[in-house]
Amino acid sequence: MKLGLIGYGAIGKHVEAAGLENIELVSVLVRRPRNAHSDGGVLTHEPERFFAHKFDAVAECAGHEAVRTHGQRVLEQGADFLVTSVGAFTDTALFDRLLAAAKASGRRLILPSAGIGALDILSSAAVGGLDSVTVTVRKDPSAWKGTIAETLVDLDSLTAPHTVFDGPVREGARLYPQNVNISAAAAIAGIGLDRTRVVIVADPTITTHIVELEAKGAFGRFTFMEDVAVSEENRKTGKLVAMAMVKSVRQLASTLVVAA
Repeated sequence: MKLGLIGYGAIGKHVEAAGLENIELVSVLVRRPRNAHSDGGVLTHEPERFFAHKFDAVAECAGHEAVRTHGQRVLEQGADFLVTSVGAFTDTALFDRLLAAAKASGRRLILPSAGIGALDILSSAAVGGLDSVTVTVRKDPSAWKGTIAETLVDLDSLTAPHTVFDGPVREGARLYPQNVNISAAAAIAGIGLDRTRVVIVADPTITTHIVELEAKGAFGRFTFMEDVAVSEENRKTGKLVAMAMVKSVRQLASTLVVAA
């Protein structure tokens, strides 16, 4: 399987380093010029050079703008498109456009579990009908630097947890594009971006990322909580995101697929 990557940061580097069986990393698209890659220069900052290759799948690990700029082209050129920056789909027109491109080309728009677990249970429960879904994301104040949270509270002086957003995922994921893509994934798996609630908390009492998911519906009720280590490369994301992306890419070419 021929794989392309868009982005070479906290997630992309780990996918490349995994050396996945039956998968060839053909090219990596980055924003700015970099030194040639040690295995022959697979990195390029030129979209035309990247898209000159034939891919079976392309994994996005670069943010909302990468989804908007390159997603449709990936699908139209005959590759599956794995999206980690699911919050980009708060833009309904973009989501519909990529779904249409996937359908027209006979390919798939794939939303990996990435930083949040229990999407298998949530999407299964949605079959029978869900009444409510709430995602709570708690990260230490440094993770919210460079976001709108800085205009709401003095992050450096916090001594207790402070809620910086409580409302529908469509708005929360738009306001915090680097931090709560997981809430958008949960919303699309369940009852949608407008009915799913996200609570975003800057918490100076923790050094990890804590995500809680609660859902109620015809199936009953379930709660899920994860407490994950923070990525050294990017304080806004957890180590689990890169691990999960490696798993999702590996399954594309695997004879055994668990928790599809």
